[in-house]
Amino acid sequence: MAFLRCDVMSKELEMQTSLCVVLPDEGALKDAPVVYLLHGLSDNCSCWQRYTAAENYAREYGAVLVMPEVQRSFYTDMAQGLRYFSYVHDELPALCARMFGVTNDPAKTYVMGLSMGGYGALKCALTSPERYAGCAAFSAVTDLRAAMADPGHDEHFMREMAAVFGGPLPEKDDIFLLAKDCAAHKKALPLFLACGEQDALYPMNEKLRDTLRRAEWPLEWRSWAGIHDWYFWNEALRQALAYFLGK
Repeated sequence: MAFLRCDVMSKELEMQTSLCVVLPDEGALKDAPVVYLLHGLSDNCSCWQRYTAAENYAREYGAVLVMPEVQRSFYTDMAQGLRYFSYVHDELPALCARMFGVTNDPAKTYVMGLSMGGYGALKCALTSPERYAGCAAFSAVTDLRAAMADPGHDEHFMREMAAVFGGPLPEKDDIFLLAKDCAAHKKALPLFLACGEQDALYPMNEKLRDTLRRAEWPLEWRSWAGIHDWYFWNEALRQALAYFLGK
């Protein structure tokens, strides 16, 4: 496998940004499955490579991994900040196709992420389900509306959320509303959800699981003993890649 860490100019962000990419050693890149792998709130584009066996898993399936940098943006076109959703959702796939020759074929394209990145993966997939063969979210922030209403958060968090979303959570950023719309239009794509049973985000992941099950969504749900950490996410990534690419 080849590992690249590069700096690219983003028109959406109007600045240089970093990107990590894992490419297979053999075969035509246009034929390889592509996994957009999204980082969490306190991470950056290097963390999947540093803290998991992501490259080894990708080798098993001859997959391309694309790991972008989005700061603490919640994969959103921020109210007071940069257009990170437009970058990841629209610009990044075109950039990767042009620079690396990888495919944008929906039948070979997946989006996955952890925590904030799990939210980002779900948001991308539920906004444009026709672009992806599947989506995986690990320990995801699924219910931002409830999280933002939690009085236990400190003033810094609330200021940060106001900068990202501009106030109450917009409908276009609500995972539950996006899922409802997809189901109504019969655009449900395969989803893989995993969360540790001792994770503070477990209840909101159960809530999304139950909502999707009621809508008869094509859902794979997995949980086991674990907390919000890289040990859990390493295993969750292994299982998700096996589920989608090992068939």
